[in-house]
Amino acid sequence: MDTRTIAKPQDRLADALASEMDAVNTLIRTRMGSEHAPRIPEVTAHLVEAGGKRLRPMLTLAAAGMCGYEGPHAVTLAATVEFIHTATLLHDDVVDESHQRRGRPTANLLWDNKSSVLVGDFLFSRSFQLMVEAGRIEILGVLANASATIAEGEVLQLTAAQDLATTEAIYMQVIRGKTAALFAAATEVGGMIADAAPETINGLRDYGEALGIAFQIADDLLDYQGDSAATGKNVGDDFRERKLTLPVIKAIAAADAEERAFWQRTIADGKQQDGDLDHALALMNRHGTLTATRDEAYRWAAAARSALAPCPAHELRDILSDLADFVVSRLA
Repeated sequence: MDTRTIAKPQDRLADALASEMDAVNTLIRTRMGSEHAPRIPEVTAHLVEAGGKRLRPMLTLAAAGMCGYEGPHAVTLAATVEFIHTATLLHDDVVDESHQRRGRPTANLLWDNKSSVLVGDFLFSRSFQLMVEAGRIEILGVLANASATIAEGEVLQLTAAQDLATTEAIYMQVIRGKTAALFAAATEVGGMIADAAPETINGLRDYGEALGIAFQIADDLLDYQGDSAATGKNVGDDFRERKLTLPVIKAIAAADAEERAFWQRTIADGKQQDGDLDHALALMNRHGTLTATRDEAYRWAAAARSALAPCPAHELRDILSDLADFVVSRLA
């Protein structure tokens, strides 16, 4: 298939990496089993088989392939990254009390919170078993640090939730942990397994981090102005769930006393009424926070593209560059 005929960069990436991703999916299915606890493959299969873009493992494969790696460990590391991601999803759904994931009931709804937490723990453990198989202590260090950073970001988000004192700096620290850390590790270890030059590995890490930040900022903005049919979320879900994302944090920082009282009632106290979402949107438009958030997402996407400069010329590098553009093209 001519990948140039496929519009979306993630589809072009999936096409270019099809055989490697088949191997990743086979490895995931093999390693998600348990001889002694049948609940583990039941819960894991429910989430893994639901699909998803598999973007993070594709980033690992793309980074390794771009750098000329042809061995088996890129597949192992890609599966590792997906296991870490799946574990965090299981834990997130418990923390957020979510009832739907990828268009299906969540594992905690179908089974229970205990099963979701413990199976998530199993997948984290399985990810460490896999990453050890690469036989590279420095790669183990990168993925172990990313796992710790993800957990740290989630705890910070929990403590900052509904706190109107939350700043943009705290928000950035949260999304660097909960989203960007695994993107950065996914691309970095791809370069490391290929024994790429240090400047290439650093560029890949910076690309992954910037891409993850752009992705999360765009996602948060789309909650207020996205197409529900395209995003799978209702406009204003974050507002109803009282999440302090960047558009709201910027609006609170610019608020006068009356506006701050509104944010105190709706976000901090959780006393929402009919018409509050429309008023929140009006306040964000008044202070230009939606536009400012969009500009921030564009800046991080540009940073991601620039970070690829030290990487070797390759079709996969071109697709990764286009992917950074696509992440924010949803905001146009």
